Amino acid sequence: MREVKIDPTWKIALEKEFAKVYWKQLCASIRGQYITKKVYPPAPNIFRAFDLCPFNSVKVVIVGQDPYHGLCQANGLSFSVDDGVALPPSLKNIYKEIHNDLGISPSSSGDLSRWASQGVLMLNSVLTVLANTPASHSGIGWEHFTDAVIQALNAQRKNIVYLLWGKYAQTKGSAIDRSQNLVLASAHPSPYSASLFFGNHHFSKCNEYLVSRDIPPIDWH
Repeated sequence: MREVKIDPTWKIALEKEFAKVYWKQLCASIRGQYITKKVYPPAPNIFRAFDLCPFNSVKVVIVGQDPYHGLCQANGLSFSVDDGVALPPSLKNIYKEIHNDLGISPSSSGDLSRWASQGVLMLNSVLTVLANTPASHSGIGWEHFTDAVIQALNAQRKNIVYLLWGKYAQTKGSAIDRSQNLVLASAHPSPYSASLFFGNHHFSKCNEYLVSRDIPPIDWH
């Protein structure tokens, strides 16, 4: 579908996906909901994760579930909120683990575009959500699309670090070739499971792997 406004490298990588019936149905449904209902993130930000992190630039993939459903929270990147918005609990815990793991204090801003611009694909499994209604756009086609994203990376790229937090993300990444990439799995940073998330040392392990492959590490500040 030529009208899909996404970074050109991703448009090429996912070209076959955009021609499938489910995609056309998904687009029609989502467009209708943006017209008649309150949907997050703002429409121009639906593919922001891809626009900030082109296909050939991906070094790390962090898999989330669906966007934040509160006012002014979702900005198109998993776990991220715009600068000036209060940090959600899961992001607070991610920052705590970075501090404990690397001994650095992340920015007070919750806008993770600074990671995306370094090659971190902040990928939600579902890219849109109705206001105040979590998981409201699950099961309508987004999961097929984001599965295709991971499959394209798995088929055409290697030496990528996948951070899979929680059972949902781990299931999402079940097809990743572990011999060609690094997969790091742990509990989700949500307050409900953070005690099992803390101490996973994923950020230092990620950078150690990248450096061992002569790939510049991520500045997790």
